[in-house]
Amino acid sequence: MLLTTHVNADGDGVGSEVALWHLLTSLGARPVIANPTPFPERYRFLLADADGAERSARAVKEIDRTDLVIVLDISDLGRLGHLATAIAARGVPVACIDHHASDGSLPPGPRLVDAAACATGELVYDLARTMDWMLPMPAARALYVSLLSDTGGFRFSNTSPRSLQVAAHLLSHGLDAEAIYTQVYASVPEGRIRLLAEALDTLVVEVPPGLAWVTVPPGALQRHEATADDLDGVVEFPRSIGGVRLALLFRQLASGRVKVSFRSVGDVDVARLAEQFGGGGHRKAAGASLDGELGDVQATVLAAARRVLG
Repeated sequence: MLLTTHVNADGDGVGSEVALWHLLTSLGARPVIANPTPFPERYRFLLADADGAERSARAVKEIDRTDLVIVLDISDLGRLGHLATAIAARGVPVACIDHHASDGSLPPGPRLVDAAACATGELVYDLARTMDWMLPMPAARALYVSLLSDTGGFRFSNTSPRSLQVAAHLLSHGLDAEAIYTQVYASVPEGRIRLLAEALDTLVVEVPPGLAWVTVPPGALQRHEATADDLDGVVEFPRSIGGVRLALLFRQLASGRVKVSFRSVGDVDVARLAEQFGGGGHRKAAGASLDGELGDVQATVLAAARRVLG
């Protein structure tokens, strides 16, 4: 049994899969975690009680020997990077647990999908409760990280009464909320702060119609010995500007494509905007990856954004 999530995994993706690993292991199963990109350093503390669980370095070999794949936090095969071909060719059932509003493109298998959930971790929690599975403390910690990260520290609009109730129950398992916050948000390397400064120096704001964007300068990640994970949250800065309704982050990928992150305030639906470019996500947080030169992609996406803002 193999658990995986999208490229450049976030706190929800890795939190969900680590929690499910603990839940399944406690039932006597022998799952492994194998992701298309390395496990993010800032979330590696979640693996402290999961010796041998993470095998992303040999992910394709693990796919070749598995009898079931469980994909978390995405339902699109293309978001699995170089693992997509191997998973499609393996011919085993591919289950999916996800909270994104997307029909998906994964091979056939069971689905647990609910766009009303604040995070995929909430669905893993629901699965455990419904099946009356024991919830070990390391699983509760991973699920708490999942909710914490995808709600922006319980600040975003997907923070619901239910999500706070789930978080409260997870904390009752003996979690140290401050220690988790420190690991996720207050233990960043210096390079991440310098990367943030360089990205914010590119800030452009168009007061009418309420549009703002930043661009990751070429070579910035290498200069600051940073990774894509270090860009997490950067797009929230332009979104936080008064009057801004739509914020964007542009980044040139090593593949030559351009990654665009979309964030919105109010009634702007960025999931629909991202879908125009083959992407998707949530109403207020989405992403897409486009072919083309950075300047051309920016011109195209910004024109579409201005149309959306009217």
